[in-house]
Amino acid sequence: MKEWFITNFPNVVQQGWYGETGWWTSIVQTLYMTFWSAIFGGIAGLIFGVALVLFDNDGIIPNKVIFNIVDKIVSLFRAVPFIILLAFIAPVTQKIVGTQIGTTAALVPLSVGVFPFYARQVQVALQSVNKGTIESAESLGSTNWDIISGVYLNEAFPELIRVSTVTLISLVGLTAMAGAIGAGGLGNMAISYGYNRFANDTTLVATILVVILVLVIQVVGDVWAKLVDHGSRD
Repeated sequence: MKEWFITNFPNVVQQGWYGETGWWTSIVQTLYMTFWSAIFGGIAGLIFGVALVLFDNDGIIPNKVIFNIVDKIVSLFRAVPFIILLAFIAPVTQKIVGTQIGTTAALVPLSVGVFPFYARQVQVALQSVNKGTIESAESLGSTNWDIISGVYLNEAFPELIRVSTVTLISLVGLTAMAGAIGAGGLGNMAISYGYNRFANDTTLVATILVVILVLVIQVVGDVWAKLVDHGSRD
């Protein structure tokens, strides 16, 4: 088996497991970019998503001016293709992390790129909460924070897990795109060391690893959402 792999995947073997261009290094870089950009972009997306629901005409704090500002910001960043966004905010990235290249530098455009997508997902999830439950909480004298945390986020939690799963999968794709222009990770491995050097075996293995990562995220997200959903019903 080992001999067969060495014969059929010579470039994969040549890359090695560790080192600057090793497979383990690429996997860690992809996980690093996915995790931290999910944290930063997720927090921003959650804040903007909640704001879109709260300040809407049907929200608990209707405010047309604030809603329009938040909505336009989300729509603006949502409309910019990620590959263009990478170049557009490069000066901002330089100011924040001191460089435009590398996995840490990629966190800035990745976070900015994923937050509007997640904000829209959160908006849809929260809007699915039963209006009657919200009205009941208001009639009992609940504060806005009580309604946000105890009704909106609590009732929509299973759906928030599902949309977070979708967002994470989308983010893995963005990390691959960022990697292709120098941010490292499996995207860089597939393009720079695979496609550009006609090393099809390297491209194939990098693709398989990305698919495995996506499947793991999907399975974990689905199982968690079902567990939470059943628990809330019980």
